[in-house]
Amino acid sequence: MDIYKINDIAELIRDNSYVGRGIVIGKSEDGKNAVTAYFIMGRSANSRNRVFTVKEGSVYTEPYDASKVVDPSLIIYAAVRQYDNRLIVTNGDQTDTVYDALKDGKTFSEALASRHFEPDAPNFTPRISGMVTFAEKDFSYEMSILKSIDPEGSACARYTFAYPSKVGLGHFIHTYVCDGSPIPTFQGEPERVLIGSDIDAFTSKLWDALDENNKISLYVRFTDVDTGIYTDRLINKNK
Repeated sequence: MDIYKINDIAELIRDNSYVGRGIVIGKSEDGKNAVTAYFIMGRSANSRNRVFTVKEGSVYTEPYDASKVVDPSLIIYAAVRQYDNRLIVTNGDQTDTVYDALKDGKTFSEALASRHFEPDAPNFTPRISGMVTFAEKDFSYEMSILKSIDPEGSACARYTFAYPSKVGLGHFIHTYVCDGSPIPTFQGEPERVLIGSDIDAFTSKLWDALDENNKISLYVRFTDVDTGIYTDRLINKNK
């Protein structure tokens, strides 16, 4: 087993009907950009009734048809926000938890110590989070997963991973291994993936590999490490 293998992200998710929600962070192959991506999938009508919207640099999940919303508590949230030199991306309202904690001088892991996995038994969906910290025309990043320690949801196991930027290398974390009942939770370290230099090619590769029936939305941001200026792409299945 090659523990240093860098995977093609499409090969990791193609033919897998349900990896849930996913975060990718890394550095482009040309060394110019910090790359962040977030996607959502859904099986229920309530989960599928969503779109991503961008407002003043932040990304939000919103209902596609507000009249059909059943329970907004776990599906409507700010997914991407920036505070000072840090870019936050998560799969829930813990985005705001991290944002508020940073304003109070706390760290990424300190902020998430106040949160748990989602209360959606029997799945107990993990909360996955990432944060990019820009400094000196480069960046580092952290990723986290909060998940149930057992099938009963009796306690929360917390894992935080910290990475320097490495040209062409990214890390991919997602909520589920695959579909199931209950849905099996992501295991192990974030997966090592190749990050290309072309935002359109990377966006298309990721979107096209996601299951056609269950994919909902994708957001990709390339941030120039020299200037801080970013380029982004957004795809919503619900037009």
